[in-house]
Order: sequence, then C-alpha cells, then structure tokens
Amino acid sequence: MKPAKLPWVLILLAITVVACTAESAGPSAIPKHPNLILVMPDDVGYGDYSCLGNPVIKTPAIDAFWKQSVRFTDFHVSPTCAPTRSALLSGRHEFKNGVTHTIFERERMSLRTFTLAQLLKSAGYTTGVFGKWHLGDEAPYQPERRGFDEVFIHGGGGIGQTYPGSCGDAPGNMYQDPVLLHNGTFEKTRDTAPICSSVRPSSGWMASGRLTSRFSPASR
Repeated sequence: MKPAKLPWVLILLAITVVACTAESAGPSAIPKHPNLILVMPDDVGYGDYSCLGNPVIKTPAIDAFWKQSVRFTDFHVSPTCAPTRSALLSGRHEFKNGVTHTIFERERMSLRTFTLAQLLKSAGYTTGVFGKWHLGDEAPYQPERRGFDEVFIHGGGGIGQTYPGSCGDAPGNMYQDPVLLHNGTFEKTRDTAPICSSVRPSSGWMASGRLTSRFSPASR
C-alpha cells in the first residue's frame, strides 16, 4: 500500500519559516538543518499560558520556551486530541487520515498517510517521539513504523486508559511510576511522574548527540 503524499507546499513552507526566522538573528546562527522540537500539549487551551495573556496562571518555563520559538498564530484544530495530532503530523485534514475520534479504533491514522517524521527522515534528520502518540496501538500503526527512530510513549489516550477494540495502555498502569513503551518494549519507570518519564528520556536522547551530531558545526 503506497503512502499518500504530504502536501509539500504546506510543510516546506513551515520549514522555510523556521529557516527565515532564524536568519533574522544573523546568518552565522543558521545551521544547514536546524533542530526542530514540536510540542503538542494535551488538554490545555490557547489562553492557559501567561505568555498568551492569562492574568492568573503563571507558566515561566513555557514562557521562556515561547520566547525562543517560531510561533504559528493562524491555525485550526479539532475539538479532540487524536484528530488534531494526525493533522499536525500529516498536513492534511484529519478525516483524510481516517481519524475521526479518540476511541473505538477511530483514532488509528491511515497507513497511507505520509508523516512529517517520514519527510524529515528523507531530509537526513533523526526523529523521536516522547509522551503521547494515540494514533493507533496495533503494531503497524506504532510510531516506529511511521518514521520515528526513537519512541518513548504510553498507550491509548492516557495512562491506564483502555477501550473496546485495540486502543489501550498497559493493563493496570498508574500515573506514578508508569510503564511506558520504549522502542517496542514496555519499561517500568521509577520515582517519577509521567511527564518526567517522557521529558527526561527525550532530554537525555538529545543531549547524547544522536539528535545534533549529524548537523554539528564540525559536520557542516
């Protein structure tokens, strides 16, 4: 089954925006292939951050990240997470990816979908996904089959969530010290909450040089 092609203009425009925005800081700061970190928070709204105008909630870490990031302020999302995620990873409307809900196997992203991770790999990037996937828990739908080199995720739509069909996390999983799926193998985490279980491995993976070594100054 041949994957449906991503709309190249859309995604190339996004990459061009990253490069052009970085250029404003000075040509010497532009790597040939800049590192890309794409963050999709779950169950938060646009107005939940102080950097976006919330007068009550203080989000200093996110605010600092926001100041260093390329920001896309004209966007459209689905009311729920899996459809939004599939659109973000494909550049296509979620219905064209077969994702119309978050349960009952309607969260599975079509195997014909050509993903952003696959596109970046074709450009020489090493790719990783950490935290929530929720686009299919059966083997053919797993992120390592969709263009990701490093995978550290929970199953289903959340820790411990299981629904009729194939959408499900590890049985009896808990938010404290959860079992997470690392490159196809379930691993028990220790002394940590789930957000740290995802952030710590991703930070270590990036710091190890696997993410940056290909495009380090010495290699350019």
